Amino acid sequence: MTIKHHISDELLLEYATGALEEGWSMAVATHLALCPHCRQRLSCMEDTGGALLEALPNAASASDDSWAAFKARLNAPKPDLKPAAVSRASSPVFPQPLRDYIGTDMDQLKWKPLGLGAYHYPIRTGNPDIYVRLLRIPAGKPVPEHSHRGRELTLVLKGSFRDHNGHFGRGDFEETDETIEHQPIASAGEDCICLAVTDAPLRFKSRIVRFIQPILGI
Repeated sequence: MTIKHHISDELLLEYATGALEEGWSMAVATHLALCPHCRQRLSCMEDTGGALLEALPNAASASDDSWAAFKARLNAPKPDLKPAAVSRASSPVFPQPLRDYIGTDMDQLKWKPLGLGAYHYPIRTGNPDIYVRLLRIPAGKPVPEHSHRGRELTLVLKGSFRDHNGHFGRGDFEETDETIEHQPIASAGEDCICLAVTDAPLRFKSRIVRFIQPILGI
């Protein structure tokens, strides 16, 4: 697995400082479970933040519990950044951060139909204003062309897709917003399984898709 599309510095910094809502954090944590490169970047950010905090006046004498807990987190031993050697046959499709929410792996998931051979699996979080779901797009088929009303994060877990930003395979991470209009197309030969997080319904170009959008809930 070679990951080519990584989390932006801005989003990773939000995650490092605890500023992300739960749904966004789930997507970032799941990518980090697959990507040693981004785990290394996160470690550097946390180390740099810790050094800056230590340099603040009176930082050493601060006694607030939250400050102590934060310092302990920054100074905790870093995990081994090399992925464990696991055979492809036994390796789960869903990394641990995601399985913590779902409670199972892909072969036991109860998918809900979206139409045209596509399926989704909504994931409940503590914030109902952020929509988290797994998407299963049939091999070789496109997602209807759409833009966004807010942020969208997409993480590929199985298979791959292509859009104007390039080719996205397992572990690749795409960030889009209101400025982007695209039509992802699943690669031939294997269904594409993605984790998708949005904070607003998509804006579809097709009038027919817009008509049934309230029924689909996307």
